[in-house]
Amino acid sequence: MVFMSTAPRPDEDFTDRVRREWAETHPEVDTSPIEVMGRITRIGSQALQQLDRALDASGVSRAEFDVLCVLARSDRPLRASEVTAVTMLSGASTTKHVDRLARLGLVERLPFERDGRVVLLHLTESGRKLVDTEFPQRVERDRQFLAGLDEDECAVLAGLLRRIAANVESGIRR
Repeated sequence: MVFMSTAPRPDEDFTDRVRREWAETHPEVDTSPIEVMGRITRIGSQALQQLDRALDASGVSRAEFDVLCVLARSDRPLRASEVTAVTMLSGASTTKHVDRLARLGLVERLPFERDGRVVLLHLTESGRKLVDTEFPQRVERDRQFLAGLDEDECAVLAGLLRRIAANVESGIRR
């Protein structure tokens, strides 16, 4: 059970409440980064939960859909290691997901002509159909999340988020 020391205010969102609660318990800590990072985290979590629910009917998980999307965007079959690098899954997870996708007939493994130890991954026609059905729906959900923002606001937000992403991806550490 979560204990909130004060009642939520009508003009606050979840992140405002969390920040206020931290300010009450740790007034010496500047919690201003939560304004942005807390919202990014919460928006991402909620968007991914909605994607999970949307994908339920297709029979694939979000991670499996990510694998399919990587293959769909490629102009050639890919090594599992290339898929792993793009999806940020572990090598073992990529193998597990590809095994399941192959059993479902959505991905096929092809021999690599130059090295018999290497297997290439290729999207089947069924895999392509699944991506062609689900991807536009995902983009439309994302568009709905941005409702109320005009084109200029979206461009400014994208630029700011790109800068934050670069900081995170560069591995800023203490």
